[in-house]
Formats: sequence, structure tokens, C-alpha cells
Amino acid sequence: MKKIALYAAALTLTAGSAIAADLPSHKAPPPYIPPPPIMTWTGFYAGLNLGGGFYDSNSSNWGWNNGNNNTGGVIGGGQIGYNFQVTPMFVVGAETDFQGTSLGSGGNNNNGWLFGFGGGAGSARLNWFGTVRGRVGITLLSPQLLVYGTGGFAYGEVQRNGWWNQNSAVQTGWTAGGGAEWMFFPNWSAKVEYLYTQISGTGNNDNWLWAFNPGWGLNSTNNRTRFHTIRAGINYHFNFGSPVPVLAKY
Repeated sequence: MKKIALYAAALTLTAGSAIAADLPSHKAPPPYIPPPPIMTWTGFYAGLNLGGGFYDSNSSNWGWNNGNNNTGGVIGGGQIGYNFQVTPMFVVGAETDFQGTSLGSGGNNNNGWLFGFGGGAGSARLNWFGTVRGRVGITLLSPQLLVYGTGGFAYGEVQRNGWWNQNSAVQTGWTAGGGAEWMFFPNWSAKVEYLYTQISGTGNNDNWLWAFNPGWGLNSTNNRTRFHTIRAGINYHFNFGSPVPVLAKY
């Protein structure tokens, strides 16, 4: 009888273990950890900038030569653009910006001539300007750091202040420069940029009233406005227009 009881107990334990092994496990699955976002410069962006600038020493405005009056001022505005990351190291894009400025040259060396005598000191101001530029850059040292060159079309309003009136005209030309941009946080970047800009146009220099010239009349001059700008900015990069990361299925 003892042997039969032992055999029965052993059989019961074995069957219980088998049944327990067939029961579903109530252990929780490991938590899902999403993959890190893909670092890319591709997509639309928009931002603000602030900086300073000054006229080039050989800039001339409506018959007055700027001489050595490299009078500077503050610039500020906004920009929008689009980047496309061709390879992990190569980025191309386009950007347009619009700036308000306080750039202006004094009249110490800006004298007109009235009946052959010096006079008519004035000043030239750049009220605003904008650009439409291409950008070509490479990522150096880190995927978050983009070093780029840029150049394209420029336009702006130049105002000439004289003795008795003001003249203003929208001039067009070109701009070129470069900069560096750092993606310091997802969707956010900061940049520093330099641009050299030259715009020009023809306008009546009414401040040369009856100036001493062969026509004894108003003088029409072709003038060039050349200036340098250095600015810092911040951009927000939108998700649309950039590739969506592919998540693994479980």
C-alpha cells in the first residue's frame, strides 16, 4: 500500500507540473523603447535674425561718394527656406529673407556741387533689403553642424537725404557669403552668417539742382550701394517635407 501511495503522489506532482507549464504566462512584456529620431536637415524652416552692418568704403549713392564714412547700423528680420540632404555629408537648399536696417552714411565727404562750388552735404540710408539665395553646405565634425556658402539675388530701398528734399529708389543686385548652423535641439538650430551685398540703380539726383554740368540741369547718375552684414539667427525646422522614421513592428 505504501508503494502504491508513493506512486500516486509522484504521478500527481508530475501531472501538476505539466499542467502548470501549459498555462499562459502573466509576465508583462518588456517596455517599448522607440528608436531615436533620424537626424536630417531635410525640410522647411523659418526663423528670425539680428545683427549689424556697414557700408563698403567705395559705395556711392546718387552722385555722392561715400568716401571713408563706413557708417554702420543694426539690421534685423526673418527668413524662410528649405533644405534637402543629398547625402549624410552634403546639403543643398534655398532661402529668402527680409531685413529692416538703420545703415546710413554721413555727409562729411558727400558734397555735391552747386555752380561749381562745394555744397549740398547729404546722407544715404538703406531702409530695408531682402535676398533670395541658394545654399550649399557640408556637415563637418558632427551631423548637427552645417557649414555652408550662399549667394543669389538682392534688392533694397536706398534713400538719399539732401538740403531740401529726399529721394528713394529700390535697387537690385546680388549678394554672396557664408555661415555655420548648429542643430542644438530637435527642430531647433542657431546660425551665424556673413553677407556682402551690392545693389545698384539709376535715379534723378534732384539734390544737384542746376548742377554745373554741360546740360545745366538735373543730373541722372547710376549709383551702387555696397555693404557688409553679419548676423546671428535661430530657425525652427518643421516636420513636413522631411522623411518619417520607419518604426519596427512587433
